[in-house]
Amino acid sequence: QVQLVESGGGLVLPGGSLRLSCAASGSAFSINLMGWYRQAPGKQRELVARITRGGSTTYANSGKDRFIISIDDGKNTVYLQMNSLKPEDTAAYYCYAQTLSTNGYWGQGTQVTVSS
Repeated sequence: QVQLVESGGGLVLPGGSLRLSCAASGSAFSINLMGWYRQAPGKQRELVARITRGGSTTYANSGKDRFIISIDDGKNTVYLQMNSLKPEDTAAYYCYAQTLSTNGYWGQGTQVTVSS
């Protein structure tokens, strides 16, 4: 089992920045991929970015050139640095982890609101 705890959400002005963190515990050693998804009201959950243990990254077009995902293997923590935030980035952001056995785990979510 893997437990994921997110932090770092909040209210930010358009053009501002936030950094989300997601700390994994439990069988974190078995994780080979971590990522961030988001879900706005009335919309489906969508990929924001993901990163493998080896550092290979994938970004959705919506966050490319504005968001940076990184991983600290020693702390079993993944970060999402979000810059130049827009109102359309408003959503609940969920951390995701996948293990070598392809089991998937979700965090509880953290709210990001971009508004003036």
